[in-house]
Amino acid sequence: MEEKIKTKILRPTFDNDLDIIELSRDNIIDDAAFSFGTIRDCSLENHEAERMTFKQVIFNNVIFNKIIFKHIELIEVRFQNCDLSNVDFHEALLHRAEFINCKIIGIDLGEATLRNVVFENCMGQYAFLSYSNCKQVAFLECKLNSSDFKNSVFSKVEFMDSNLLQAQMNFTKLKGIDFTSCDIEGIGVNINDVNGVIVNPMQAVSLSALLGLIIK
Repeated sequence: MEEKIKTKILRPTFDNDLDIIELSRDNIIDDAAFSFGTIRDCSLENHEAERMTFKQVIFNNVIFNKIIFKHIELIEVRFQNCDLSNVDFHEALLHRAEFINCKIIGIDLGEATLRNVVFENCMGQYAFLSYSNCKQVAFLECKLNSSDFKNSVFSKVEFMDSNLLQAQMNFTKLKGIDFTSCDIEGIGVNINDVNGVIVNPMQAVSLSALLGLIIK
């Protein structure tokens, strides 16, 4: 899938020998930092901390339950086969991060900054990215129906083979975004948002009805 991404996105790279990182209530604290390790086959429950940093870390088969990590920094991080449903990453910083085969249903990335981030084959219904700033970000084969991208800034953002049914993108400039491989039925947009957007003929008809246009 990576070779199909039109935008150059820097993926995370990892050392061959990563230590095992054990997270617990003792070390999940404000300003904690973890690097060069793997966190796998575990469940994190009922944790709250701010400004945590993870650098060069792989999360594999980790379940996040009732987790609030506001202002988290994720630098060269991979989440694979993880369940991050309803995780609170509000105002997070993500750089060279990827989410592969993850559940991100209802994840809160509101006001987050995303740079070089890939979401691939993720279940992201009701994902909240309102007021996020996204540059060089790709959503590949993701279910993003009823997601919220309102008031976001997009630069070199791609959606490919994704479900955006009833997604909300009001007040987000979509110029240059190619939706032709996606389901955008019922997408929420304003007329100024879709200037320069790339759609197929059927999507154009759907958007025209949404914007109150009458085609004869």
